[in-house]
Formats: sequence, structure tokens, C-alpha cells
Amino acid sequence: MEVIGIFASLVLLIYFAYKGYSVIFFAPIFALIAAFSQGLPVMPTYTELFMVKAAIYVKNFFPVFMLGAIFGKVMEESGMAQSIASAIIKSLGPKRAVLSTVLSAAILTYGGVSMFVVVFAVYPFAAALFKQADIPKKFVPASIVLGAFTFLVHHKSKTLFQLSFLEPVFILGQP
Repeated sequence: MEVIGIFASLVLLIYFAYKGYSVIFFAPIFALIAAFSQGLPVMPTYTELFMVKAAIYVKNFFPVFMLGAIFGKVMEESGMAQSIASAIIKSLGPKRAVLSTVLSAAILTYGGVSMFVVVFAVYPFAAALFKQADIPKKFVPASIVLGAFTFLVHHKSKTLFQLSFLEPVFILGQP
């Protein structure tokens, strides 16, 4: 029963996040459901375990999130992300639609642009390019993800917030 409660809470959280509801609002609610299904006292678990860990998490990673959001917004508002993507796509042309999409996403993420900004910057150009090259548009997201995850995952000295979570475990060797 305990595992079912945890699994149900996780599935519900994923479902609500997928439907566009706020994870910040629903995560504590589903954590309470998971604690209740474990037979733990609900309020002490919430105040002494969940909130303490959430506060530590926010304290440790707030500067990374804040600076990443500011940088992404500057790149988005200035049009720099779009101009980088369009320059790469124009230079390679429609014959190399997949390569130009992968390179655009890779260069933008290597430069520190958030994955979300990369998707919105590259997708319009890539969709038009895939149409010219007669490649189904359903392959555009895969091309963007391939390029974005190339440096996002493998560049260990990169100060991206996605990698900063893993730094204590894999880079410093501390659990």
C-alpha cells in the first residue's frame, strides 16, 4: 500500500504538470498524500521534512535559477537567440535541415541559453526548413532535443542549472 500511495502521488503530479497546473502548488499536496499513505503523521512530516528540504533546495539553487532566467530573458528579448539560429539555418540551407537544427540548438545551449528559450527560438525556423526539405515536421522536436542535450549533458564544467544538481554527486564525488 505504501508504494502504491507514493506511485499514485507521483503519477498525479506528472498528470497535473502535463495539464499545465502549477507544480509549486500541487507538489506539497501530493507530498501530503504520499506521507498519509505511508502512515506518517501528516503535519509533522510536512513541516519538519518537506518544508525544510524545500527551503534548503531553494536556498542552494536560487542564484542559479535567477541568473539563468535573467540570461534567458535577455537572449530572448534582444533577439540574439533567434538571430543565431537563423544565421546557422541560412548558412547550411534546406538540404541540411536536420544538421542545421541540431547545430542551432547545440550552439545556443552551449552558450547558456535555457532549453525552453532554445525551443521557441529554433522551432519556427526549423519547421519552415523541414517543410522546404520535405521532411515530416514531427522530427523537428527530436532534432532540437538532440542538439540541446549534446552539450547540456556532456559538458561537465558548464554552469547550467540542469548540471548543477548533479555536481555534488558526480563531479565532487559526494552523495
